[in-house]
Amino acid sequence: MIIFESVKYKNFLSTGNVFTEIKLNEHQTTLIIGENGAGKSTFLDAITFGLFGKPFRNINKPQLINSINEKDCVVEVNFVIGNKNYKVIRGIKPNTFEIWCDGELMNQDARAKDYQDQLEKLILKMNYKSFTQIVILGSTNFTPFMQLSAGDRRAVIEDLLDIQVFSAMNVLVKSKLTKCKEEESTLKIQIDAVRGKIELHKKHLDELKKNTKEIIDAKKKEVVENKTELTTLDDEYNQTQSTIDAMLVEISDDEITTKKFTKLNSLEAKIETNISKIETDIEFYNDNSTCPTCDQAINNKEEKVHSCAEKLKELNEGLEKLKVESDAIIVRINTIKATQKKIQELEQELVKLSTSSTKVKSYIRKLEKEIEDLEDKPAMSADFKAQSKELLNQLQDYTNKRKDAVTNQQHYEIVSQLLKDGGIKSKIIKQYIPVINKLVNKYLAAMDFFVNFNLDEEFKESIKSRHRDDFSYSNFSEGEKKRIDLALLFTWRSVAKLKNSVNTNLLIFDEVFDGSLDNNGTEEFLKLINMMNDDTNIFVISHKGDILIDKFRHTIRFAKVKNFSQQVN
Repeated sequence: MIIFESVKYKNFLSTGNVFTEIKLNEHQTTLIIGENGAGKSTFLDAITFGLFGKPFRNINKPQLINSINEKDCVVEVNFVIGNKNYKVIRGIKPNTFEIWCDGELMNQDARAKDYQDQLEKLILKMNYKSFTQIVILGSTNFTPFMQLSAGDRRAVIEDLLDIQVFSAMNVLVKSKLTKCKEEESTLKIQIDAVRGKIELHKKHLDELKKNTKEIIDAKKKEVVENKTELTTLDDEYNQTQSTIDAMLVEISDDEITTKKFTKLNSLEAKIETNISKIETDIEFYNDNSTCPTCDQAINNKEEKVHSCAEKLKELNEGLEKLKVESDAIIVRINTIKATQKKIQELEQELVKLSTSSTKVKSYIRKLEKEIEDLEDKPAMSADFKAQSKELLNQLQDYTNKRKDAVTNQQHYEIVSQLLKDGGIKSKIIKQYIPVINKLVNKYLAAMDFFVNFNLDEEFKESIKSRHRDDFSYSNFSEGEKKRIDLALLFTWRSVAKLKNSVNTNLLIFDEVFDGSLDNNGTEEFLKLINMMNDDTNIFVISHKGDILIDKFRHTIRFAKVKNFSQQVN
């Protein structure tokens, strides 16, 4: 049994940024009242949105967010199943969907759809359609059982009777049946393929027996051709290697040239340093007549300038000669580098030639081995016999597997027929239809509505009056339809409790008293809900607070306060 304990929500429809919380299991009967637009039905939308991601009323998801705050829309639903405590949190802006069990967040790695399926199929054991048929009776945006299609009626009853497992089993069986058919088809193709191989094998064996010599001669010719190619490759390899060796001799001065270049660069640097020093001295003598340090006159100034100029000339001439020699060495170095690059290219070519030679040698050995085998066993009859035996064994194996696949296919087809709507499920439903009809008529009588209501195995109704006139649901007034809807709701809950399938404490009526029920129907209905078991928590949403308030053990009043819906005392 599912015990719903509470629902709390904020920024949901007209509710503000403070949580509104409603305890769901504290009172047997609770009346929810308030003016139009005060937020009476908001908690109903909050519960269905929290559990199933959509409200009870026809409201688009973006419209659920409070239009003033425009964010942080959150709904929390707390419930107990057995000894486990669950909490579902669902929100908009930001989007949130969490399932908590005993204080721990359940795995959220699955897609949102799979996460919702987990909640409905593994935890609640009911979907939106079942929930709205068993827990809620609404006056608007609600499709009663009697207005559902035959398929939807079946789905509701299958949930109630906890026989939807047969549908799931049928899906699995159909999957296995499809797999068996695919396997049988694949095996047939494999059998045909093996038979083709056996036929080709026999033909090949005959050809081998006739053409062994031709094959050997052809392979020998191919050996000769490949050996010729190998000789050519070897010649190219040796020629390339000789070219590399000659180039290496040409650049044997590489190390000496590099050292010489380095030495010249060092010498050039020293000369350039001396030139710079002499130029500085000349500038000093030209700019100064006395020593700036001791303030004494500089003697022989012209001689010293002349001497420095002579040294400068010698150094510049020497530097020029060095640069000429250095340029020549650079040319030689560039020549060596170009030759080294060419050597690298030739060495890569050597690797390619060596690889090609290795492949040709390997192929020659392969050919020679094949020739040897052919000469030793001209027709390889023993090998072919072994291969033929293997193919025959393979054929037998595939044939046996195909027989098994066909047998399994037949079994799955039988099981699938049993699991169809007209099979086991129909037999179970057939057993419960009289129980359902009895309960519906019981609850109709309790509401002072004496007709003979019957659902058949196709879930079509037959309703007879006390005068034995035949009616359908559509023939009755809105008040009479409401009584039928109520009777069916109570019936579904009774069946659910009987089967322990989708049994729950929560029962909600939205504006049931405000529409088509007359005074007599209202009184009878109040008697009926007061007779419910203590484990049922009934909530009635109504505008008729002044009339109904003394009929309920607990009252919740909603009102608009500063444009926000709030509970008020």
